[in-house]
Amino acid sequence: MTYEKKNLTARVGTEVVTDNATLVSGKISQELRALLQQRGVLVIRDLFMSNEDQLTFARSLGEVQQQGEGGIFKITIDPSENPAADYIKGSFFWHIDGASDDVPNFAALLNAQKLSDHGGDTYFANTYAAYDDLTDDEKTRFADLRVVHSFEMSQRYVNPEPSAALLSRWQLNAPKVHPLIWTHRSGRKSLVLGSTADSIESMELAEGRLLLAELRERATKPGNVYVHKWQLGDLLIWDNTGTMHRVDEYPVESGRLMHRTTIDGDEAIA
Repeated sequence: MTYEKKNLTARVGTEVVTDNATLVSGKISQELRALLQQRGVLVIRDLFMSNEDQLTFARSLGEVQQQGEGGIFKITIDPSENPAADYIKGSFFWHIDGASDDVPNFAALLNAQKLSDHGGDTYFANTYAAYDDLTDDEKTRFADLRVVHSFEMSQRYVNPEPSAALLSRWQLNAPKVHPLIWTHRSGRKSLVLGSTADSIESMELAEGRLLLAELRERATKPGNVYVHKWQLGDLLIWDNTGTMHRVDEYPVESGRLMHRTTIDGDEAIA
């Protein structure tokens, strides 16, 4: 069994040096899960992990969502590979997966299958650190703020002029209201921001949106972000409850393809 680790930035991201056999065995899965919650992102290079091994390893971390083919979901903006390609374009903007749900997923694994010659770098921002960086006065003033999260809002980043039919489909996903500050059962606190964040209940629309934009900019400042430059064979895991993420745009003709497995969440935003 091989297992080493080194931090990639001061605040987010750790590279784990290990092998397929160790991961699939589950021997270090609980240690990796704890490290993931501490560091937000784990990167394992040169794995070239098979779908079967990816699923086995993912199940050792938690309950796997049955997305795609038995838990392997193709992340690509090529509609011939994924009919939901337009929806995936929303990943070009900062977001937390499932922020318009009651319980966001806990984590996700991405396995690099094919890369683009340009674009496609993935960015992760530590949302615990974003809370820690607030002033004491801001922590007090923001403590009771509640944010309206909307699937429609996130999709308007991609398509600002939807057809009536498309808009009606977006609106099947009812908005959710969450606290701006998520107090986790661990006692840690993080900010809940991103492209789903539409407005703040107790503020005028313009004032609330300005505050959300300012907080997003502060949360995603360079010192708070890890940028992953992909190599074939990479496996990357992120804690969706403690980070925001986005990907640089890349051309559809590149065929860029990631195999994703998602781990169910078990903690509501509160």
